[in-house]
Amino acid sequence: MRKSYLNNNIKLEEFDALTKITAEMSKYLYPYIRKILQSKEDPEKNTVIWNDFKKRFKELVNERFNINSMRVKKLLNQTENDEILIRSLLTLSFCTSNKGYQKLKKFLFDF
Repeated sequence: MRKSYLNNNIKLEEFDALTKITAEMSKYLYPYIRKILQSKEDPEKNTVIWNDFKKRFKELVNERFNINSMRVKKLLNQTENDEILIRSLLTLSFCTSNKGYQKLKKFLFDF
């Protein structure tokens, strides 16, 4: 899904390492992730946090991903975007547990 001029596939060891790093980073970002999710629950109070998060997410996807890919288009699709973002944030919030790495790995394989 990333922009790449070479058709490189990630090795399983690299995938595992990136998944472990992401699971560990989610522990540090948990308060921020929780705040974003709470802002989505009560849009009347905190739409700014959710909208800022969505805007930054779209900017990063446009900057770093191949926007001609169907999967990336799905990420940028307004109607499906909220569901994907909430699901991803919930998964990251669940990664703070001891089995977080396995949960994230399963989520990514199913995506």
